[in-house]
Amino acid sequence: MSVACIEAKRAGETIAQLTDAASLDHPEPDSHITIFTDKTGVVKAARLLLSSVTKVLVLADRIVIKQIITSRNKVLATMEQLEKVSSFQEFVQIFSQFGNEMVEFAHLTGDRQNDLKDEKKKARMAASRAVLEKCTMMLLTASKTCLRHPDCESARINKDGVFHQMRLALEQVIEIVTDSRSNGEDELASISIYSGIRVFKNKVEGLRENLYFLPKENLSTMLEIILEHTEDFTDSAYTSHEHREHILELSKQAKMELEQLVSVWMQAQNQKTTDLMEDLQVAILKMCQCMNELKRELHSAATSLAADLLKYHTDHMVLKALKITGVEGNLEAIAEYTCKLSEQKEQLVEIISAAETLALHPSSKIAKENLEVFCEAWESQLSDMSTLLREINDVFEGRRGEKRVYLSLPRPGKHNANLKALKPVRLDTEEQAKIAKLGLELHLLTSDVDSETEKWEDQENKIVQHVQGMSSMAYSMYLFTRGEGLLKTTQDLFHQAEIFATEGTKLASAFHSFSDQLHDDGKPLLLLEAEKLIPVCQQLQITAKASVQGKSATFTKVDACIQKTRSVMTLLRQLLPLCCTLLRKNKAGNSCLKPAPPWTENTVRTGTNAHCPERTAEMFGIKSLENHVTNMTFLESK
Repeated sequence: MSVACIEAKRAGETIAQLTDAASLDHPEPDSHITIFTDKTGVVKAARLLLSSVTKVLVLADRIVIKQIITSRNKVLATMEQLEKVSSFQEFVQIFSQFGNEMVEFAHLTGDRQNDLKDEKKKARMAASRAVLEKCTMMLLTASKTCLRHPDCESARINKDGVFHQMRLALEQVIEIVTDSRSNGEDELASISIYSGIRVFKNKVEGLRENLYFLPKENLSTMLEIILEHTEDFTDSAYTSHEHREHILELSKQAKMELEQLVSVWMQAQNQKTTDLMEDLQVAILKMCQCMNELKRELHSAATSLAADLLKYHTDHMVLKALKITGVEGNLEAIAEYTCKLSEQKEQLVEIISAAETLALHPSSKIAKENLEVFCEAWESQLSDMSTLLREINDVFEGRRGEKRVYLSLPRPGKHNANLKALKPVRLDTEEQAKIAKLGLELHLLTSDVDSETEKWEDQENKIVQHVQGMSSMAYSMYLFTRGEGLLKTTQDLFHQAEIFATEGTKLASAFHSFSDQLHDDGKPLLLLEAEKLIPVCQQLQITAKASVQGKSATFTKVDACIQKTRSVMTLLRQLLPLCCTLLRKNKAGNSCLKPAPPWTENTVRTGTNAHCPERTAEMFGIKSLENHVTNMTFLESK
């Protein structure tokens, strides 16, 4: 790296010397100064500069990869020590070291994730880091349980399952950063039905331009592969009879449409008459339409399956039953609920073993705590799945960037009269890159706030309606940082921020009205937190209305608006669970309040907490774990 930097510096200095006009002793007769005369030397130096800078970048990339691999190896080594500990004091000491190493690994992989250009790799990296985040907390309680009950087989299985998941996640991170699989082979792109249909349609539509660019056997083979994939749906016991019949019917129709297409195609190759070319166009359209219908039916079947799974687990009855039967020590009941969970997801073996451990040791506080942690992790996974399902549906239906229909865009003749006079400005690629992290934090906060609003039984509540509208606007501002969505210019963003701030002020009033109905000790805390909303919203409104000129000042204003929006969303994420708790406490004694759905403290996901401004250092939730370890008393007290 040092040598490459020296080479780059020398090349730059050479170019500077060759192009220095002040060094010319004799100017040209016509009074025009030639910047350089040694063109060959400049070209040579420029090539050397390009080569040396490229070498610096390549070496820097290798260094980062080596740092991540070294950090991963340190984590693995410490994990091996954690697996072998036999005393609680030794465990506390090693786990503290493990926490520090995970913090380092989190920072390195987080930076790498932001640098990745491939969206799929970025998503895989985020998923791996999320697994590590959740498993770290589970590892703590699973290990403590195993130390407290060393002869319990289910406790050992529980702990081993967490270690296994963490090793898989660590390995996937290395696969992503090195762009290869663990066996050294290049990673092969997975083929999905969706991508298969897209490629097939492109080939079919290509016949319009070139009748001879591929043999007919290729199309037949491609369609056959697609229809083989559909068997995953038609053979599934969970696919409804209606979906299965539609898929089979469309598969049969696709074969017929392809036969007709090939027939017309072959005739058109022999004689290009107008009638035949028109017939070919019709056959192509019918083939593509059939594939679109098949894709939509498969999507509908898949989302129905996912929705059924979410609906089945919405009230978390099985998890609650596992906790109750675990405390009762009822192994037969646990076996019954185990079958219900296993039908949905085989990977739930860790939760099942945690419940079995509690049933074997029903008086163990650490075993109960361990089961709680695993159940919360499962609830978090379901919440993530629900969010993902909504986003997939939005993209499939062409609603990407809207999130909800609620959006306050400026309209001519309404709102601010000065909007017409201002020149619309878009963020360029560099500016979007700078603000991407801030936008991601805003996205994560909107997901958390949406999850909290869904817990309210009364969706017509004014608080819920205000919050949903504000979350929708915050999401549109996040999309703006990505260059997507309905907010196209900075002026759109500033107007959206103004409306967002106004809604925030109204929401503060709604919180005050809500507090008037309460008779609880938590009322002062609610009022105190709600009061914080007003100054932040006022600051946002002032910032959004402030007049600025120039590219730099405009970008600074964009950054400030999104930061203040993030601060408001952070407050909402704290206020909503508090309101829900107070609502639950008052529902029995106050008839004017509608009952709220079951609510559990500590349901805020640690993954998004790690992105909040107050907790930027808490990567993977490690800081909270270190505090937990520091405050842990002697094991026998558990």
